[in-house]
Amino acid sequence: MISRENLINLILAALLLAVPLAAYASGEQFYITLATRIAILALAATGLNLALGLGGLVSFGHAAFFGIGGYAAGILATHGFSGDPLLLGLSGTNQMPVIWLVAVLAASFVGLVIGAISLRTSGVYFIMITLAFAQMVYYFAISWPAYGGEDGLSILVRNQFAGINTMRPLNFFLICYVTLLVALGLFSLIRGSRFGSALQAARQNEVRVATVGIAPFRIRLTAFAISAGITGLAGALFADLNRFVSPSMLSWHMSGELIVLIILGGVGRLFGPVAGAMLYVIFEYALGGVTERWQFFLGLILLGVVLFARGGLLGLLAGRAKHG
Repeated sequence: MISRENLINLILAALLLAVPLAAYASGEQFYITLATRIAILALAATGLNLALGLGGLVSFGHAAFFGIGGYAAGILATHGFSGDPLLLGLSGTNQMPVIWLVAVLAASFVGLVIGAISLRTSGVYFIMITLAFAQMVYYFAISWPAYGGEDGLSILVRNQFAGINTMRPLNFFLICYVTLLVALGLFSLIRGSRFGSALQAARQNEVRVATVGIAPFRIRLTAFAISAGITGLAGALFADLNRFVSPSMLSWHMSGELIVLIILGGVGRLFGPVAGAMLYVIFEYALGGVTERWQFFLGLILLGVVLFARGGLLGLLAGRAKHG
């Protein structure tokens, strides 16, 4: 028998797909773009949820990986359009699979470097050192005039995927939606695997994990790198959505936004990032047109979640259990 949380997960997945399909049928393209934004933010938060939800790693540096993925898409697309060679004579490209691979590898590599240093600390020190690394990447981007500096980098034409017309909003949404489902499937596999069990055990009691012969540092570093790669993939899709790469993708505000999404939806829960992204984007759209201070009301909701619904929206609806 299907659990209550799994049923809610199916409803959320169906709702995220049904809204843009209905919008397409009624000619409301704007709502397809909103749904695409939800899918991409949920994908980025799924990456962070792997580190935060399973490993207990409160990273304020995931904006660095999100932005690296975005810049990978922007730089490859720019060189692919102009024909100018990249480093070592490599050429750019407008093919999404290649761009995604580069984005994931670049973000994962930076995640390994940052994680190798940051994971030697814990608590508030870990939070601050990940934030410091993210700010270093941010200031590097705004001081890089070859790719726009503070002004950012435009992508003239959205990148291509297997001959599909990605300029059509529904087509691009479906690409993002399927990618999100694959990432959620990966998260579920990791959570249920021996690796996931070791990662969660290291979060609860690092000493006991070490006594049974498991190296907590390696487990956490691997999870941190995978987490960075997923968030980098989301950054590449976000750059294509806006056809623009901005240094704001690398700012600490973005890291905070991803943490807010997870807390709102439910830390460690499979569809927590999806629920959080839905709530966040709906509030941004519904209240953003009414007042510039819409984040104040979102903050009140976040405060209520922290005080009275520690499991987030999914915890409130499905109960305590995280595994359905």
